[in-house]
Amino acid sequence: MIGQGFDILAESTRGGHVESVHAGAVAVVDTAGRLLYSAGDPDFPAFTRSTIKPFQALPLLRAGGHEKFRFGSREIALLCASHSGEDMHTSVVQRMLHEAGCDEHHLRCGCHVPLRYGTGEAPPAGMSFNQLHNNCSGKHAGFLAYCVQHGLPLDSYLDPSHPLQQAVRRSVASAARLPETALITGTDGCSAPNFALPLSRLAHAYARLSQGEGDTEAGDLYGLLFAAMTGHPELVSGSGRGDLAFMRTAPGDWVAKGGAEAVQVLGIRSAGIGIAVKIADGGARALYPATIAVLRDIGLLPDPSATPLREWEQPALKNLRGLQTGVLRATLRLRRH
Repeated sequence: MIGQGFDILAESTRGGHVESVHAGAVAVVDTAGRLLYSAGDPDFPAFTRSTIKPFQALPLLRAGGHEKFRFGSREIALLCASHSGEDMHTSVVQRMLHEAGCDEHHLRCGCHVPLRYGTGEAPPAGMSFNQLHNNCSGKHAGFLAYCVQHGLPLDSYLDPSHPLQQAVRRSVASAARLPETALITGTDGCSAPNFALPLSRLAHAYARLSQGEGDTEAGDLYGLLFAAMTGHPELVSGSGRGDLAFMRTAPGDWVAKGGAEAVQVLGIRSAGIGIAVKIADGGARALYPATIAVLRDIGLLPDPSATPLREWEQPALKNLRGLQTGVLRATLRLRRH
């Protein structure tokens, strides 16, 4: 164990020798909140980033906003998305805004080059982008819809003291079975409030989500979220993305959501578990090999090479001429509890 309760989860090689290592932590938890497996510190307080998007959508769903604004499963998937800014994403977000009587200028998420160009492909010359292309624009469209429904200010919808964000905070705490005072608050890349949770609590939230389990107020809203995310994984992520590969490996059974700074969470319906992985240095390249190794080691993915995850298990490392210089491979060892 190294650093702040981290273990080495993955390593990269060059010329057959280890060149770099990536440390991190893992928690595998059942629906009762029991820790089943771990690596590193399973209670490391990791900022959740985009992994909590399903729970940030709960205030809107709980208030019936999805019915008021005619949000079907595609729109609900976009509420939970870190999308790639493809046409299939931006068109749905634009429709969501229109139904709420808003447009792109009401968004406060900012603009970035779409994630579809995040793997080395340059955007076409002269192509322009706006906030619809932000990977979080679906979540923000849902935030605005909630504010319109309740007559709340639009300009300040990201303020932590705004009634919307107070409702989001309660939903996240409830999903993780934590008191609100236990949430560590920060600001996400899209300017929304974000929270750090113990990895084990984040895994527990996804174990509950995978079962369609709600609370006395939410009813079966977790089931609604799970069905939308697993039914439209291409909208939750995008073409060639990791979350899409996870959900297509076990359609209708695995719900997957990644977040910035190398956080990955899965809920496995058939096994009744949640899995949370955090790479300590925030390097996303180690995240997928490590997560796939967790699935393999607990018996849920005996042969990744026969699945959509085959390219993510042990990716080849190449130089600028395309020559392979090494590989990136998982090294983690899970502890059983």
